[in-house]
Amino acid sequence: MGISAVTNGMRKVLPLKYCGAVIVAAGTASRMGGIDKVMAELDGEPMILRTVRTFQTCDAIKEIVIVTREDLILPIVRLCAGLDKVQAVICGGSSRQKSVQLGLNAMSGKVKLVAVQDGARPLITDAVIDRTVRAAHTYGAAAPAIPVKDTIKVVNGGVVKETPDRATLQAVQTPQVFDFDLLRGALKKAAEDGAAVTDDCSAVERLGMSIKIVEGDERNIKVTTPMDLKIAKLLLEEMK
Repeated sequence: MGISAVTNGMRKVLPLKYCGAVIVAAGTASRMGGIDKVMAELDGEPMILRTVRTFQTCDAIKEIVIVTREDLILPIVRLCAGLDKVQAVICGGSSRQKSVQLGLNAMSGKVKLVAVQDGARPLITDAVIDRTVRAAHTYGAAAPAIPVKDTIKVVNGGVVKETPDRATLQAVQTPQVFDFDLLRGALKKAAEDGAAVTDDCSAVERLGMSIKIVEGDERNIKVTTPMDLKIAKLLLEEMK
């Protein structure tokens, strides 16, 4: 289903822009204590497959490019056999930023919106993907987020320098969804300026653009440590 619009008193449903997804799974899992998080199993199947399958079944997503390590290309190709939205599985770059750029380059010319997803967020839901794509369709850039529960301190040299107002803080998740040309231009500009951005929203923010925040999901955690993997397994049991 598309976006509702009212014209001359008549409500029409406008189709969503063609949206592709870049799923980034090219990290080295340095904090996983020897566990390869891309292929780590959740309920008997690799984590990356759970992530990709959710995008496969989401109506808002039309094509998928997976960016991973060279040694995982063939295993992931085999895992994704039968998932017809997967258009390419490619080798990533020297940084996440570069990996996303390579993923954009591998997308078809049909793509107008692009959703960038961490492969290590296997509990992503169709609902979060859908509402983020819809917001990006309207605003050009959108991301899911959840309120921060802990008090956050800005620390320098082991000393607290500032305590931001918690009410203004949100923990941003993925997928982060953008107008395709906007994100491609933002990442290119960041690379030219030598700016290291920690997520794709940061690259777009550098251009002075606003990001529309939509409701995320507390279960949409990023698995970066062995403890995260244990939590993901517990959450998955609750989601069944």
